[in-house]
Order: sequence, then C-alpha cells, then structure tokens
Amino acid sequence: MKKSILSVFVMAIMMLASTTMSAQKFSGMDKSPLDIAYMKTDRNAPPVVKVIYSRPQLKGRDLAKLAPNGKVWRTGANEATEIIFFKDVKMGGESIKAGTYSLFTIPGEKQWTIILNSDRDGWGSYGYNEANDVARFMVNASTDSESLEAFSIAFDDKGMHLGWGTMRVAVPISM
Repeated sequence: MKKSILSVFVMAIMMLASTTMSAQKFSGMDKSPLDIAYMKTDRNAPPVVKVIYSRPQLKGRDLAKLAPNGKVWRTGANEATEIIFFKDVKMGGESIKAGTYSLFTIPGEKQWTIILNSDRDGWGSYGYNEANDVARFMVNASTDSESLEAFSIAFDDKGMHLGWGTMRVAVPISM
C-alpha cells in the first residue's frame, strides 16, 4: 500500500512538472519576417551567394524616412543583413573573397553605396564601423512602375537586385 501511494504521488509530481516545463511562452510573428535569397548558376547547382535579411514593410510610410538618403542603412530590418559568398566573385567591380560579411547600403536618389563589412551579428547599423569595410562601391538606382510593399532581395544571372516601393538597385556580380 505504501508503494502504491508513493508511486501515485511521484507520478503526480512528474505530471505537474512536465506540464509546467512545456508551458513555454513564444513570441508572435515578427513584423519584418526573415528571408533568404540565393544566387545559383542553375537550379541544381550549389549556391554562389546567400543573403539572410529581414523584410520591412512600407505600411503607408515613406521609404525616405525608413532608409534615409545619405545615411548607412542595415539593408533590411532587425539584425544587419548577412551575405555569404561561397566562392570568390566580383561584385560591383570589386574582388570579394569567399566568406561571410554584413551588407550595408547608403541610399541616394540616383546612386546607392554598397558596403560589405567584416563585422557580423550586429543589430541594425548602430555598431557599423567604416574601418571594417571590405568593399565599398556605387551602383545606380532607378524606379519602377510596380511598387513593392516589402523590401526584397533577388538574384539573377547578372547579380543582386534590391527593391522597395518603386526604388530598384542592381548590384552586378560575376564569377
């Protein structure tokens, strides 16, 4: 009888502990969801470049206030955008060694500055340090008639494309 009461008591404590441990609180969906874009030479080929970034949304706001001209921008939302090169490439005419970098930009009306920086895992561009730039170059900016609600990065055989609102920036990449 004592064994039976003891085992019921132990089982009750274990059940109580297991429900308490599984009552983890999870946060809701991120307002700027994380996304990944790949550059591949073809569908089944290994990636050449991979970008991990968060996608802020306009939600009726002005792009010039979210990514102001002349100021370093994290090129997305939340953490600084991460760009991984799986092989050496030329980006915007600059030689880039295989490796992982942070991608920053400085928006402008007609041109954007593209920045690859060796600092990683930073929040936004708050800790950006120009002394750790690996490459910095200018590319032309243009506009499109189609407006994109969410900031987007895509690749094609010519390189990386940034788009948000009606703004478009093409960043040439070659191997």
